[in-house]
Amino acid sequence: MQRTTDYIAPDHVHTLHGLFLERISRSPQATAYRYFNKTNETWEDIAWQAMGERVATWKAALAKEQLAAGDRVALMLPNSPEWVCFDMAALLLGLVVVPLFANDRPENIAYILEETGTKVLLCPGLSYWNDLEPVLNRLKNIQRIVTLDFCKVQDEDLRIKCSSEWLACEPVALDTEFSNGDDVASIVFTSGTTGPPKGVMLSHRNILENSYAGLQTIPIYADDLFLSFLPMSHMLERTVGYYLPVMAGATVAFVRSLPQLREDLQHLQPTALIAVPRVFEKIHAGIKNSLAKKSSLAQRLFTLAVNTGWHRFEWEQKRASWSPLLLLHPLLDKIIAAKVRQQLGGKLRIIISGGAALSPEIAKLFLGLGLPLCQGYGLTETSPVVSVNRMEDNRPSGVGPPLPGIEVKTGKNNELLVRGSCVMGGYWKDSAATAQTMTADGWLRTGDQVVIKDKHIQIIGRLKEIIVLSNSEKVAPVDLEMAITLDPLFEQVMVVGEGRPFLTMVAVLDPKAWAELRATLHLPDSEDSLHSNILQQEVLARVDKCLHSFPGFAWIKQAVLTLEPWTVENELLTPTLKIKREKIATLMQKEIERMYA
Repeated sequence: MQRTTDYIAPDHVHTLHGLFLERISRSPQATAYRYFNKTNETWEDIAWQAMGERVATWKAALAKEQLAAGDRVALMLPNSPEWVCFDMAALLLGLVVVPLFANDRPENIAYILEETGTKVLLCPGLSYWNDLEPVLNRLKNIQRIVTLDFCKVQDEDLRIKCSSEWLACEPVALDTEFSNGDDVASIVFTSGTTGPPKGVMLSHRNILENSYAGLQTIPIYADDLFLSFLPMSHMLERTVGYYLPVMAGATVAFVRSLPQLREDLQHLQPTALIAVPRVFEKIHAGIKNSLAKKSSLAQRLFTLAVNTGWHRFEWEQKRASWSPLLLLHPLLDKIIAAKVRQQLGGKLRIIISGGAALSPEIAKLFLGLGLPLCQGYGLTETSPVVSVNRMEDNRPSGVGPPLPGIEVKTGKNNELLVRGSCVMGGYWKDSAATAQTMTADGWLRTGDQVVIKDKHIQIIGRLKEIIVLSNSEKVAPVDLEMAITLDPLFEQVMVVGEGRPFLTMVAVLDPKAWAELRATLHLPDSEDSLHSNILQQEVLARVDKCLHSFPGFAWIKQAVLTLEPWTVENELLTPTLKIKREKIATLMQKEIERMYA
C-alpha cells in the first residue's frame, strides 16, 4: 500500500496555533501524542481532538491572568502533553512563549525571566524547588507561578498555585483573533558558551516555513512515530520533533526519562528519531565497550558487518562500485546488524543528528549497521534547520544542501552566511548584537567556517573556536576532540593551544574505563595516579592513535586528566551540552600553564 502525506501548508494557516487547529479539524481521532501515565503506569494515547479539549482548559486558565497580547510567559517542563498544552494555549492568546531548560542553572533561569519580563511561569514541583526557590523573590514581574506536580504552596508567596487548582475552570473556545504570522511566537535563548545568553526572536512564519521546508526534503507520513527526548526548549526538537509532526499529522511519543531511553526505544518502536551527537557517542561507546569483552572472532565479524554495510551504503549512493563482498551482506546483516537495530526498536526509517558536529567514524558505524542516519545543521537563529542530508544523497562528511527556500554563501574567512524566511527577527532588547549578526541585506552571519561543494555544506570550524598556534598553523579543536572521545577512556575532552607552540588537552576520564586501565597499569586507587608518568604515556599513545590521520602539528603533546565531569550544574556545560571553553580554561589555568612551563 502506497503511503500518503497530509501536509498543512504555512500559507493556509499563518500561525502555529492555526496549524494546531487545522490538524484537529483534519485528523480529530488520529493519535497525536503517546505518554506514560505515572499514576496507573501504562502508556496512553491522546487523539488530536482530545488534545484540543485539554488546550481549551489551559487557554481558559491563562486567560484568567488578564495578560495582554505580546506578554511573555515561560515554561520549564520535561517533554510532555502539558508542554504542548501550555504552548498552544499561550499562542492562541497572542502571548510570547519563553522556553527554559529544566537542567539550566537557577541564575540563568532568573536572568532570562528578568530579561523578558515574564509574567507567568509553569514549572514542575518539588524536584526543582530547592534550586529555583532562592531566586524567586527577585523576579518582580512574575504574577503567577504554576507548579505541575508534587505541588508546594507557600503562604508567603501568593503567586504560587498548583496546576490542579489553576486549571479548575471551564474550557473556552479555541478560536483566536491573533493570526499575524509575523508576530513573535517565541523568544528562545542561546546556550551562551562565550557570554550571557541572547534571546532569539522567532515568528510564527519563521518556524512554520522551516517545518514545511523540512517536509520537502524528508517525507513524513501520518503513521510515523517520533520519539521525543531532546528538550523541547531546544529548537531542533521543538521544530522538527513537535511542530513538524503536527504539520504532517504524525504521532509523537514522549520518553519517560533519559535513563529509560533504551527501554522506551524497544517498547515504542519509533520510526523517526532526532538527537544530538552526544547521544550517538554514548551508543557508540556502549557498543565498543561491549565488543571489547567478546572474542576476537566476534570482534572481527562485527567489523566485517560494519564494513560490508558501509560498502553497501556507498554503493547504493552511487559512490562505490559493486564488490563480491556485498554477497555477504544478507547473512552479516541478519546475525549482527539486525540485532543492533532491534536494540533501537527495529523500525527506525529516519535518524537526524544535529546541534553539533558528528564524528565520521560514528556515522560510518550507524550507516554500516543499516541505520538511516542523516546529519543536518542549523542554529537557534534560523528556527533552526539550515541544511540536511537527503536519504538519496547522503554524504556523512557534511551536513547536506540547504533546505528549499534558504540561500547560503560564504563570506570573509569562509564564514557561512544564511538568508531566508526562517531567519530570526533579531535578538531581544539587543540591537547591537543583532546588527553584528545580521547584514543590512538580510544575511545571517553564522560564525561557522564552511566549504560548499555541489551545494553540499561541510563545516570546517567555528570562527571563535579556531586555535591559531604560535607558528600560525590553524586547528579546529572540535575535530580533534571528536576523534579523541571515540576512545571510551575519554568522557570529555577540550583541546588547548591558542598562541602556544603546540597543542595540549584537558580530559575527563570515564570512571569505569579508568578503573580498568588503572588496574592494568598497576596504579594505586588514588587521585595521585592521574599524575603518573606511566598514565601520561599511555594516554598520549592512545591519543596519537586517535589522531593518526591528522597533520603533525595537530598532535597532542601533553594532557591534564581529571575525574570531575563537566556539567551544567558546575557551569562548565551549556544546557545543550556544549563545553564552555573559557570557563574550563580558567578553572584549569594552573594545570594548563604547567604543561607549557
